[in-house]
This record gives sequence, structure tokens and C-alpha cells, in this order.
Amino acid sequence: MAGLNVSLSFFFVIVTFCEGARRVSKMFLPQKIYSSFAGELASAFQLCACCLELRMLVEIGPWGGGFGPDVVLTLLFLLFLVHGVSFDGASANPAVSIQEFLMVESSLLTTAVKLLAHFLGMKASCILTNLYWSWELTDFHLIQNLIARDCSSSLRTSVGQGTLVEATCSFFFHLTLLLFQHSFFIYRVTAVALIVTILAYTASAVTFHCSGNTLLDYTQVYCLGPLTGMVVAVLLYQGNIPRFFQRNLFYYQKNKYRVPKGKPYSTPNGKQKQEKSTKRGKAEPSQKME
Repeated sequence: MAGLNVSLSFFFVIVTFCEGARRVSKMFLPQKIYSSFAGELASAFQLCACCLELRMLVEIGPWGGGFGPDVVLTLLFLLFLVHGVSFDGASANPAVSIQEFLMVESSLLTTAVKLLAHFLGMKASCILTNLYWSWELTDFHLIQNLIARDCSSSLRTSVGQGTLVEATCSFFFHLTLLLFQHSFFIYRVTAVALIVTILAYTASAVTFHCSGNTLLDYTQVYCLGPLTGMVVAVLLYQGNIPRFFQRNLFYYQKNKYRVPKGKPYSTPNGKQKQEKSTKRGKAEPSQKME
């Protein structure tokens, strides 16, 4: 349990540091810069650092610490609850930023800035976490350093099946975000944390530098798959992609204003004509009072 306590302390330090960075940057930076860059950078750093430590517990904990997957899944659920509460509107997710762009909720420049912030936050978290592991505060970290020297591919299935799994998980994740986007904050955070915990039970993190698969394979599985799932979720929820289509492709929208129909009346020659439904309240210009 000593190793687990060290990991819990690491989570606490990371969340506290990133929350302080968010508050300071929000205090001194313009709202636009904070929301599109600083907030996303701090949130991406927090998310990636916690996920790296949690992945280490997933790989080493069962046989190195004696705890089962229930402990890791509980930690994952609690961490995403904390992330949802503390992110302050940031997504820390490139696919979500692209989804906002496709739904015309953010511009191309804002989306590019967010993606840059995600990349910088991810790289910074990898550097810090590797430094933290090099201290070898627990046996978990010692084993992790030994494994990292000769790691294997995280993709333990075919590329096609891996892409399908990632696309399916991404579809349900983004559909949950869309369905709960207008719900109460606590319901939305809980739903996202729950769906991530369920989906993480079948998906694993990616290690691009490991042998066993090419970069193209990883890109297809972990980039093309999630983006495909996101696009399908937007199409199912919205009926179109507002960035490219104005017309609803799937759902027929009825006009909420009904045009009144007139009543037919008989003419002297026996034919029926339709009477106009609206009566003129004023006389025609040509009909003036003499």
C-alpha cells in the first residue's frame, strides 16, 4: 500500500499545482488567451500526468502491489470527477476541440491554439513524470524504469480491430458529451467520468516509441479511430456537420408555422374557388370614399 499512497500523493500534487496555475493565469491573462491556451495547457498537463501514473499502476499494480483492477477503475472514476470539476471549461482533448470546430463553436485559429496547448501539455507531463519515476520512490517506479528500457507494443490486436474499438469508444464518449452538454454540471461531470471508466476497461493507452507496430499503425488506431467516432457521434446527434453542411442530412424538420388554408366557395358559373384566409382590414387604394 505504500506505493499506492505515493501515487495518490502524486495525483494530489499535480491537481493542486495545475489548479493554482489555472487560477493565476485566469487572474492575469485575458479571457480569450486563458480559455484557448493557458487553461487547456494546464488541463492537458494534469490529465496526461495523472494518466501516465495510472497506467503504471494498471501494468504493475496487479502483480507488484497485489491490488486488482477494481482499485484502478475506482481511481480512474475519481480522477475524472476531479478533472471535470477543476478543468474550468477546458477539454484537454484534441478530438473535443475538433468537434467544437466542426459544430462552429470555435474558429480555426482557436482550435489550432488549443491543439498546440494540448501537445505542449502532453510533452511537459511526459518529461515531468519520467523525472518523477527516475527518483524511484517506490518499487513500482523501479520496475517501471526497467520495463521502459525494453517496452513492447500496447496494441495487442490487429490494426483494423484496434481502429474499430477506438472508434466505438470515441463514439460513445462524444455522444455522451453532446447529450449532457446542457444538463446540470454535476450530472455532466458524473456521466463523463462514468463513461470514461467503462470505456477504459476495454481500451489501453498508446506508447508511440515502443516496438511492435509502426507509427502509421498507431496513427490509424489512436487518431483516425477516435476522430471517426467523434464525427459519427456529431452526425447522429446534430444530423449534419454545421461547419460543412447547413442542411440536415438525416432528420426532417417540420415548419413550426402552419400556413392557414381558405374555405372553398361557389361562383355563379358553378365552379368552386378558394377564399383567401386573410381579410383585408382596409379598403384598396382605388376604393376611396366619395
